[in-house]
Amino acid sequence: MSPLPTIVHLDADAFFVSCELALKPELRGTKCAVGGRERGIISSASYEARACGVYTPMPTQRALKVCPDLIMLPHTSGLYSKVSHQMFDLCETLTPLVQRNSIDEGYLDLGPCGFADSPEIEARVRGLQHRLAAELQIPVSFGIATNKLVSQIASKLRKPRGFVVVPPGTEAAFLAPLAIGKLPGIGAKTEAALNARGLSLIGEIAGKTERELEALFGRSWREMRATARGEDERAVHTEREDAKSYSQQETFFEDVAEFAAIERVAKRMVDELLPKVREDKKRVRTMTVKVRYPDFTQETHGRSLAHATDLEAPFYPLVAPLLREAWTKKRPLRLVSVRFSNVEDGGQQLEMFAATDEKRRRLAGVLDQLNKGGRNAVVQHGHQLDAKKE
Repeated sequence: MSPLPTIVHLDADAFFVSCELALKPELRGTKCAVGGRERGIISSASYEARACGVYTPMPTQRALKVCPDLIMLPHTSGLYSKVSHQMFDLCETLTPLVQRNSIDEGYLDLGPCGFADSPEIEARVRGLQHRLAAELQIPVSFGIATNKLVSQIASKLRKPRGFVVVPPGTEAAFLAPLAIGKLPGIGAKTEAALNARGLSLIGEIAGKTERELEALFGRSWREMRATARGEDERAVHTEREDAKSYSQQETFFEDVAEFAAIERVAKRMVDELLPKVREDKKRVRTMTVKVRYPDFTQETHGRSLAHATDLEAPFYPLVAPLLREAWTKKRPLRLVSVRFSNVEDGGQQLEMFAATDEKRRRLAGVLDQLNKGGRNAVVQHGHQLDAKKE
């Protein structure tokens, strides 16, 4: 019996913008973007804005020059994490095997679900796509294949609202006519270098001899050949990291070299993760910052507080030092993430801190309620205001 295409890659379309448009449907179809207005950066842009040359993480002032009628939307604290959880919760109504890769991407394994054939699998995933659009107003692209590698590439080919199925046995043929840059791990510089050596399509890598591949890729030539052929044996991992930690990451459309821009993104993640910690009645003690370079190497650095907390203020001073300690190479970044771990139940605090922290917690609770409905907060964190005014 032939294998079925049971590995699904989910890739939400312009996720931050889509979350905001779910609250502001009157802006659908317009050129809009999420980000700080002046010296901020674009975190997400609608496809109408992208058609005008706006991309992530373009500086906002440059975006407004290439698209003067661009509508700027501020970040809504806590919204994106909330919608992400709702999105993946809906995925788990289709299969229990869901891997949450990031706030807007993940994998589903439909293998154990007992679906009879490919048409049934496609119908079920189509149903999930329609449900996400109807219940959350979030457009999502899907790729379906026999493995994670091919499904991920497939999901990104026809955005937005893409739906690409790669039948079993056609993986290499599917990849062959695609540009080399579609392969994970091939950045713009590597692609340009390969183009200069006469390679532009994935199929041209798959067709090279072992000696030619070794000359091109060194010791990693076997892995590159397998990738070009669409071979991938990685399993979908279902261990939910957010059961023992809280994390968020952002992959940039173009590599970012400005420290202040990365710091603002990291602080926004703090603002979006801590409300979830409070909602779960937990406290966290350790914050870890991870950075990833264009060649997919990455570095992390973390620090722990003396006592666990569910408040943002103790973590803000750690953001810049952790970022500097993790960002050791003098190179731009393609991704940054923040993770809170050492999770504790929200129990008794030391008496000397209890009164002050309780006042801050009440204020934070008010802000959480204001932001939960998608409204702009009346009182905002100082760095949020700076991002808009600078």
